[in-house]
Amino acid sequence: MGTGDVEKVDWSGWKRAVLRTCMGLALAGLAGCAAEPAKKVSTEDLVWPMPPEQPRIRYLAEYRGHDDLGAKDDFKARLLGEKKSGLTLDKPYGVTATPDGRRIYVTDTRMRAIVVFDLDKREARPLQTDAHGALYNPLEIRLDSRGRIYVSDSERNEVLVLTPEGKTLQALGKQEGVGRPTGLALDEARNRLYVADTVKHRVLAYDMEGKFLFDFGERGAEPGQFNYPVNLAVDRDGRIMVADTGNFRVQTFDAQGKYLDTFGKLGDSYGSFSRPKGIAVDSDNNIYVIDAAFNNFQIFDTSGKLLLFVGRAGRDPGTFWIPTAIFIDASNRIYVADSMNARVQVFQYVANKKGAER
Repeated sequence: MGTGDVEKVDWSGWKRAVLRTCMGLALAGLAGCAAEPAKKVSTEDLVWPMPPEQPRIRYLAEYRGHDDLGAKDDFKARLLGEKKSGLTLDKPYGVTATPDGRRIYVTDTRMRAIVVFDLDKREARPLQTDAHGALYNPLEIRLDSRGRIYVSDSERNEVLVLTPEGKTLQALGKQEGVGRPTGLALDEARNRLYVADTVKHRVLAYDMEGKFLFDFGERGAEPGQFNYPVNLAVDRDGRIMVADTGNFRVQTFDAQGKYLDTFGKLGDSYGSFSRPKGIAVDSDNNIYVIDAAFNNFQIFDTSGKLLLFVGRAGRDPGTFWIPTAIFIDASNRIYVADSMNARVQVFQYVANKKGAER
């Protein structure tokens, strides 16, 4: 399903299913951060909302490491009675993917590396960077249409721009005194890269060649102010969504950083936040917000009205243990970095019966 195939969604049928099922499961996860014991569940019909409502989110897959990619057994290893096993995620934080979904890029803070899941080659491998691109605490990651890789590093206090092969092209942030770069958002239609500077409570804008343009925000709780902003997203109209984590809300700005709107508040009721982190937008401009404390992601319309949420604390497919980041590709596949479960889970936003298959 390409972006152009998405029809406008009638969300009215979701509300009954939300009230009947999902919120109870999500609130059950608030008792603590520890995940439930792992158990086997069928993933064939894992959808949200539950029947008889029309599914809008469908579970697709999870990726922990090399063994999840269905690579053929190594003949020599089998001959010697050895089990072939490759790289496995340790503590993923950020995630992105190519437009076709065939390569998934994941930052891992314990490995201090970018891990590439190549579905065509059926391998998981670390991206080899040059000396100038050494990673210390890689957080968010994004790709542009030329294959360039953007990764924020909170120990280097820089955003690195790398070639697909890992060669360093630029390091951004030092001249602007960036304190702790975290979230990244690309808007290629407007030639923009946005960077969340968490400890300085602001967002910086660069052009795609790395020229600093402007910044906006300061510490506070008023509209347009931030309290430890973490992650960013840009919708198709160029609006910037900021996960204002310390203020327990999402703020929206235009492409020039002018304040537009706010939704969310501290709480455990519908549409509230406890620890909002990753944020993403689908092709219908619906807004997805990860909450690391609720162990779910909530979905809102452009006015900030809650439509649905997915997940609870656990280790099974469709559950989470301190999720951190979310990315939605051109075909509305949803990638979630499930940090303490050491995996990336993939879902599909279903806008019609046909949907999109991997």
